[in-house]
Amino acid sequence: MKETLPRSNKPLQFYHRDQVIRSIHGTGYTRLHDSDVVAMLQEFAVDFQPPQVGMNGATGLYAGEQDLFCFLIDPQGWTEIEGEAFAPGFFIWNSEVGKRSIGIETFWFQAVCQNHIVWDATEVVEFTRKHTSSVHSALTEMKRIIEALVAKRDERRAGFIEVIGRAMRTKLGDDADEVLKTLTKNGIGRSVAKQAMAIAEQQGRFTIFALVDALTRMSGEIVNAGDRTDADERAGALLALAQ
Repeated sequence: MKETLPRSNKPLQFYHRDQVIRSIHGTGYTRLHDSDVVAMLQEFAVDFQPPQVGMNGATGLYAGEQDLFCFLIDPQGWTEIEGEAFAPGFFIWNSEVGKRSIGIETFWFQAVCQNHIVWDATEVVEFTRKHTSSVHSALTEMKRIIEALVAKRDERRAGFIEVIGRAMRTKLGDDADEVLKTLTKNGIGRSVAKQAMAIAEQQGRFTIFALVDALTRMSGEIVNAGDRTDADERAGALLALAQ
């Protein structure tokens, strides 16, 4: 410890399991245990369940030495748009060791794709909080968000159907150069954009929906769930172009 930690007179807190130190923080860090998050879900998200098992065996429920990540959907909220099925759901995450904040994000999930494609469409709600002295109050806000997701399910469905339908009809550009320019302008890396365009071109179209679909299929190859989520969010943000 003397060799690796910065020299300081400030006190530190150690979080350990048996003889292994899991993390080191200053005294201002307030820990929220994963078990508290799971207990809240068991009490207030009883109508939600994991999506169908992904093509790589992904369950939507992940817990490791650094963080917790849950993907749950509302099976009562299924709706069909031009032969494709969607349902509302949410991500929730936490870290006991300071890897990330605690947070929740709601969205719509496409049933037919086994790589757990998520579309960030209308009325997306995201809430995060750092692990400070008030972190435990985050659970109360998350309860409210989950309850609101169910209460607004039918209202959100109508807006979602309109946006997705428009995305299925709207081209992102008239030619490859214009599409590539639009994708890069909206935060998609040039090499990733070209790969997505090649996939969409196989379907014979450069619609917003086809390109978001291609991008999220590519993200399914990313190993870590948190990184996949970030990639899906960047792709799903393109749906704003159809609003």
